[in-house]
Amino acid sequence: MARKRNEQAPVRRGRPRAYDTQAALKQATETFWKTGYSGTSLDSIAAATGMNPPSLYAAFGNKHALYLEALARYWETSLAATREALAQDRPLGESLMLAFEAALSIYFSRKGGARGCFVIGTALTEAVDDAAIRNSVAAGLRTIDADFEARFRTALEKGELKHNADPSALAVLASATMHTIAIRARTGARRAELSEIARKAVTIICG
Repeated sequence: MARKRNEQAPVRRGRPRAYDTQAALKQATETFWKTGYSGTSLDSIAAATGMNPPSLYAAFGNKHALYLEALARYWETSLAATREALAQDRPLGESLMLAFEAALSIYFSRKGGARGCFVIGTALTEAVDDAAIRNSVAAGLRTIDADFEARFRTALEKGELKHNADPSALAVLASATMHTIAIRARTGARRAELSEIARKAVTIICG
C-alpha cells in the first residue's frame, strides 16, 4: 500500500560508532604531553582521538577527568618500569642504572626529540591549585621513594651497602636523580649526557 504524502518513513538509525577507549586515552595522553593541561582543548583532543566531544564526554567525562585518567595511566606505566628494573636479581648499581635507563626510555619515547616526564611536564603547575592532580603527584612520588627504599633495604641486608647506610635517605637521592634527568630531558639534554649523570649518582649512592 502506498504511503500518504504527509506520512514519513521511519528514520533508520545505524549502530553508534564504536571507539577504542584505550587507544583514545593513549592519543589524549600524547596531546596533553605535548601542550600541557591548560594548553590542551577538548577540540584538540577530539581531533587527536577521532572522537567527537559528546563521545569523549560519554567515555571519559570532562577534560579534567580525562586528564586524571591519563595521569593515572602514566603513573601505572612508569612505576611498573621502575619496579621491574629494581626487582632484577642484579647488583645494586646495575639495578639502579636499569631503573634510570627505563625512565629515560620513557622520556625519549617520542620520535624527533625528548619530551621528558609526563608528570613534571604537565602536572606540577596544575598541582598548585588542583587538589586531585596534587594528590596524584604526591602519591606517585611517595611510591617511587618507597620502591627505591625497599631495594636499598634489600641491598643493606645483602651487604651491598655500608652497615650504617640509611635506605630512606638513599631513596630520596635516587628519586631526586630521576627527577633531575626528567627535567633536563625536557630542556633538550642528550640521552647520553643524562645516562652519565645517572651513572655518577649511582656511584655516589652505592658508596
